[in-house]
Amino acid sequence: MTHRPTLAAPPHGLGAVAVIVVLVLLAAVAAAVVRFGQQGQTMVQQDVQGLRASAAARAGIEWGLFQALKGSWTACSNTSQTLDLSADGGMRVTVRCNSSTYNEGKNSSGADQSVRMFTIDAVACNSSSACPDASAAVRSSYVEVRRQVQAVN
Repeated sequence: MTHRPTLAAPPHGLGAVAVIVVLVLLAAVAAAVVRFGQQGQTMVQQDVQGLRASAAARAGIEWGLFQALKGSWTACSNTSQTLDLSADGGMRVTVRCNSSTYNEGKNSSGADQSVRMFTIDAVACNSSSACPDASAAVRSSYVEVRRQVQAVN
C-alpha cells in the first residue's frame, strides 16, 4: 500500500477577517460622506439666512430713510420701530433713527444755514422678538446683520 501525503487544509478564517475589515472601512467612509453632506447643507442654510438678513436690513434702511426724509419721522430723535418681515423671509428688522442739526455757514442773505443729518440704523435678525436678540445669539441658527447710513437734508 502506498501512502499518499495528505495536504493540510487551507486556513478558513483569513477570508472572513479580510471581509470584516473591508466592511468596517466602507462603513467609516460612508459615515464621513454623510457627515460632510450634512455640514455642507447646514452651511448653505446659514448662507441663505445671511442673505435674507442682509436684504431685510437694506429694506429697513430704505424704509427708515423714507420715514426720516419724507414720512412721519421728520423729528427723528431716538425713534425706533420693529418691522415684522417674518412672513416673507423669517426676519425682523429694528430700525432706529437719530438726527442732529448743524450750521453750514450763511446763505446769500447772511442768515445762518443749517442742515439736518439723519443716522438710520437697521438690525435684521431671524429672532422671534426684537433685534438684536442677545438671548437668541447662542443658537447656531441665529443670524444678524446691521446696516447704518447717514443722510443730510
